[in-house]
Amino acid sequence: MTADTLLERITDYGNRPDPYPLYAELREAGPVVRQSDGSYLIGTYHEVAALLHDPRISADPRSRTAPSPGPSQDAPKPPFLRLDDPEHHRLRTLAMRPFGPPHTPGRIDAMRGEITRITEEVLGGLGTGREIDVVDDFAYPLPVTVICRLLGVPRKDEPLFRGWTDALIASADVRPADDTTTERDRAGRQARTEMGQYLVDLAEQRRGHPTDDILSEFVNEPDPALRLSREELAQTAVLLLIAGHETTVNLITNGVLTLLRHPDQLDRLRREPELLPNAIEELLRYEPPVHMRERIPLSDVDVAGTTLPKGTSVVLALASGSRDPKRFDQPDRFDPARPDNEHFGFGSGVHLCYGAPLARLEAQAALGALLPRLGTAALVQDPPLYRQNAMLRGPRHLPVRL
Repeated sequence: MTADTLLERITDYGNRPDPYPLYAELREAGPVVRQSDGSYLIGTYHEVAALLHDPRISADPRSRTAPSPGPSQDAPKPPFLRLDDPEHHRLRTLAMRPFGPPHTPGRIDAMRGEITRITEEVLGGLGTGREIDVVDDFAYPLPVTVICRLLGVPRKDEPLFRGWTDALIASADVRPADDTTTERDRAGRQARTEMGQYLVDLAEQRRGHPTDDILSEFVNEPDPALRLSREELAQTAVLLLIAGHETTVNLITNGVLTLLRHPDQLDRLRREPELLPNAIEELLRYEPPVHMRERIPLSDVDVAGTTLPKGTSVVLALASGSRDPKRFDQPDRFDPARPDNEHFGFGSGVHLCYGAPLARLEAQAALGALLPRLGTAALVQDPPLYRQNAMLRGPRHLPVRL
């Protein structure tokens, strides 16, 4: 096979359990590899980092003038995650005001006790000496419960927004350009509309009757200059609800899978639990929840002697960059004590995930609580059944016998 089919092969579901040999092939062929659909694929650390910080590179899918591996070009205005500055900066700043520093510095830290309590509550129902699904029984309920508490979304409505989330995630996946995505994109747009309406209606119930949650703070902001429009509120609330649990589910599940595949490192963490925060960073590098991001040049951009044409889809393979041997020593080795670990697990540049502190807190609580039980645990199936999504990669189920 040739290098111009790498994106097709990486996103092929058959390679979901282990895309890392393909990432190695990409780095060897790169740093810039043009694909048969006209897009460009980049997987080397320094080039990915440079482009994530380059203001000539757009996150907005409406900047495309060429075939893309993402949602259709005629999609509605995207959330701020897919916008460029200054509009991205404005909306991100407004979204962050009730979420964390500098305007609400204590919100996430104040959740520590609650996250610990929720973790123990979920874990307490699992028992011992039985088989569990780490995803459905633990890794999913924890972050969903936490983000629902933060936003003010009733936990009983989880089945409703889970369906919307699945449709949205499927429509946002990175994939080669083809003619089979119309229905998936349509379903994603419908899910975004319905979910946005649901969240705006919840927020409106709190207008003039504030409660201690983020939706309430959005609609009760006293300064007109700092208020989100109805459309902006819908887009931002949808983004926070989805991003607030989807990637964390993968982080926790990938963490359990990695530890059970590396019993020596699992034993080390059980002996030295103080290494856990550093181990979370290594998991974000070694088995990250987000594998790829699409970007679009706003003008012709030269990268290592190759021109990325204006308007062309450029796929940055973040997970490949985080295993680049030119940046990390023995990158295919899982090392919970690894120093100088500046990975792409939460992205980089102006779009660096601002929910990262919450995700780290949840992952530390989850894996810290599981460590005593994992010493005698065993994988029931390896590799497990993976989710369809290539961009947000993680097991759909992870059966483990405790």
